[in-house]
Amino acid sequence: MNTNPFDLTGQDHWVVGGAGYLGQPIVKLLASLGARVLCIDIEDRAVNFIESAGLASQVTAGRIDANDTEAAQQFVASQLSTRGVPHGLVMMNYASTAKRLEELSAEDFDRVNHGNLTSTFMFARAVATAMRGEKRGSVVLFSSMYGSVAPDPAIYRAPQTPNPIEYGVNKAGIQQMARYLAMHFGPDGVRCNAISPGPFPNPESQRVNTHMIASQNLKVPLARIGQAEEIAGAVAFLVSDASTYVTGINLPVDGGWTAW
Repeated sequence: MNTNPFDLTGQDHWVVGGAGYLGQPIVKLLASLGARVLCIDIEDRAVNFIESAGLASQVTAGRIDANDTEAAQQFVASQLSTRGVPHGLVMMNYASTAKRLEELSAEDFDRVNHGNLTSTFMFARAVATAMRGEKRGSVVLFSSMYGSVAPDPAIYRAPQTPNPIEYGVNKAGIQQMARYLAMHFGPDGVRCNAISPGPFPNPESQRVNTHMIASQNLKVPLARIGQAEEIAGAVAFLVSDASTYVTGINLPVDGGWTAW
């Protein structure tokens, strides 16, 4: 273990969804701790983020839609060949319909299952299998507070709908996936954990949904919503040597939302 267990110098970390609202501060913090980072996102999001943040010296853009599992497998194989096996993998896949429960079709449900669960599993399994050969590695999957509790309908005002059922079901599945992968890969030194963010509405949502934000503030013991930068420390902990004996857990970063 390093003298500074948070020192990531010489390590390579991949962040799927790294150009998103919560992904950007994670990429920035990992880079600031010395890591080489592969920021993976759809279209040109990663390229644009890296350029605007001035991170080109440490961060490389990867363009892939993880929902396309065949293309994602090819992408993983290519990156393993050119970059080598990463020390950490952060999976921030997102899929949802925003539909009411009564409107949800079987096709809708299956599509979101694929986007949140199947794509996460396929990508994480491929990378963790490579990590197994190195006898080290940390995989961090992203769940949600709504993988642990149901949404409170009182915080939503029409035409908003409560956080959709398929999203919560999928995020509960992510927590179980982390436990199972921890069991499966643990004997070979590969760890897997989940993080469950609480209320982290993006700036546009904060601007438009003022009633929801005020209601969320009242539901959190810390009496405020989270700031995007506050998720990054938990990720850094789980991919670093500071957590070498931590695996199979779900770490809530929710201001205490699920404490009551």
